[in-house]
Amino acid sequence: MDDVQQILKRHQYVAKASTAVMYGIMVSIAMNFFWTPGNIYSSGFTGLSQLINTLSTRYFPITIPPSIGLFMLNIPFFVLAWKQIGHQFTFFTILTVFLASFMIKAIHPVYLTHDPMICAIFGGVVNGLGTGMSLKNEISTGGLDILGIVIRRKTGRSIGTINIAFNVFIITAAGFEYGWPYAFYSAIGIVVNAKAIDFAYTRQQRMQVLIVTDHPKTVIDSIQSHMPRGITIIHNAEGAYNHDKKEILFTTISRYEMSELEEALAESDPHAFASITEAENILGHFYEHKLK
Repeated sequence: MDDVQQILKRHQYVAKASTAVMYGIMVSIAMNFFWTPGNIYSSGFTGLSQLINTLSTRYFPITIPPSIGLFMLNIPFFVLAWKQIGHQFTFFTILTVFLASFMIKAIHPVYLTHDPMICAIFGGVVNGLGTGMSLKNEISTGGLDILGIVIRRKTGRSIGTINIAFNVFIITAAGFEYGWPYAFYSAIGIVVNAKAIDFAYTRQQRMQVLIVTDHPKTVIDSIQSHMPRGITIIHNAEGAYNHDKKEILFTTISRYEMSELEEALAESDPHAFASITEAENILGHFYEHKLK
């Protein structure tokens, strides 16, 4: 058993390292093929590194490339992650940010088009898919992600307001530096980037599940053997057609766990009826996998 666990752990490390390489390539493509040619700013620390590059080129005697600025901006957050989140998480975050910085420098710009709309959309898609893929493999791309994890652990709250304010600052800077049309193009790119992340990374999306079944205990045991989810039982429900006695099970899962839920229901009660809807907000405790 120990040998199997070692093999699985090694496989996870290889998967995370491979994902870090892929993210580095994808963010460099977004930066060098789309954002730079189109004068588009990204969101987060990547956008801030672009802004620092623009300002240093125009007003300072030393130019700070986005590749250098991105890594330097993340150093304080590496320290925060090491102390507050976990050493393995921090190691792969450092690796991911380093590879992103290296790839941005190593892959030379290819100016496919200067159209700001095309550059905003395709840059957002490429970077968003890379970010979502990284989050799916439990590695962070640095920046405000780390702050968000720490604050959520300490207070249970998200940093949505901080993220919005930060991105408004980036968009405003794009307007002052390149003109206000480019601020709006950058805003479009940020929205596309967020949608692409949601498409690739489904763990943060919450789904409300109602299950009508004749075999509640079997279904509960099967679901809880597949995922660590609490389940509420509603007794004495009645089918309107045959007036059969039913039990209703209520739980909340992440979209990431959807296939596991389907597998659990197929094993325990193939005739169960399940209704699944997106949960807008959740109050109270919802188990989240802990990062190491």
